[in-house]
Parts: sequence; C-alpha cells; structure tokens
Amino acid sequence: MQSAQWRVLGAVLVAMVMIGGGAWGTGLLNAAPMAGTQRPHLAPYVPTPQDVVERMLAMAKVGKNDVVVDLGSGDGRLVVTAAKQFGARGIGIDIDPARIAEGRANAKQAGVESLVEFRQEDALEADVSTATVVTLYLLSSSNVKLRPRLLSQLKPGARIVSHQFGMGDWAPDAVETFTDANGTSRTLYIWTVGANSPKP
Repeated sequence: MQSAQWRVLGAVLVAMVMIGGGAWGTGLLNAAPMAGTQRPHLAPYVPTPQDVVERMLAMAKVGKNDVVVDLGSGDGRLVVTAAKQFGARGIGIDIDPARIAEGRANAKQAGVESLVEFRQEDALEADVSTATVVTLYLLSSSNVKLRPRLLSQLKPGARIVSHQFGMGDWAPDAVETFTDANGTSRTLYIWTVGANSPKP
C-alpha cells in the first residue's frame, strides 16, 4: 500500500513538472528579452535573400566611407556583403546569441572580420549614432517603435532602407518593387534623415 502511494505521488509530481514546464516556456516568450530569446513583437527571423541584400545596399548607395548598421542582423549577410562588395564598415545587431555567433563565423569566412562587428543587443536600445546607413527587415510596428531612436541619433544625410515594411506616416524618399531570384515580389523603402524628417 505504501509503495502504491509513492507511485501515485510520483505520477502527480511528474504531471506538475510537465505542466509547470509548459507554463514556464510560455512565460519566457512573453517576458522581457533574455539571452537566447527573440522579442516576438519585433520580427521573426527570416533571412533576406542575397539578391535583395545587394539591392538594398545599392539603393542606399553604400560606399567605402559608410557605416552600415543592420538592426536584426540574423546571420550577418547584409553587413558582410556591405564590407565585401562595397568596402563599408558594418555593425550587426541582434538579440539572439546564436545569430551573433553565426554572423561572426560568416564574416570570418568572407575575410571581412576587420570591417565587421556584431553586438548582442536589443534593437530598441541599440546605439546607432555612428551609422550612415541603417537597414531593416522588421515589422511595420517595429519600424514605428524604432523611428524616434533613429531620428534622434542619426545625423543628417543618413539613409534608412527597409525591406517590405514602411515607417508609419513618414513618407519614404523612394519605393522600389521588384521580383527576386526566387520569383517573389519585394518592396524596398528608403528615407534620408534631414530637415524635412519628422520630429523624434
């Protein structure tokens, strides 16, 4: 009888742990960012196709004197391409340490480690003041949240390029729609920080 009671108690404890684990897992997704978690309201991780990356950089007229900051840099392909093809300095910012490690590995493989750095940070709190070009592939709502920070930190003449999503009521300087190598329609937006920009 005592043995049976222990078996029942053990089953109850296992069930509690399983239920608790599920609740804890859900809680982590909704909590403030922690190492290894992604803020769900900014954007899911979806790599930008290479031809779209190159089109974004060309649209911003990136050159060797530019500092390109990619917010939500993923595997680092955008800042690596900016360095390798245009000679620009690049800073990739992502909250996920796995993506940061992947970006550093890709920069090393491309031979551009001296031009590129990666920072594990929340994009909403990142310092972008050194950027002459900021690239985004986030949601529209995320772009709107970032807009005051971009406008308060970026210097006049800095360019912001967004893949697929606008920035609220801030009208872009130009919009470019094209079909990528996979046959998918893509839209790019560009803004230049200046006297006519909205207030932060």
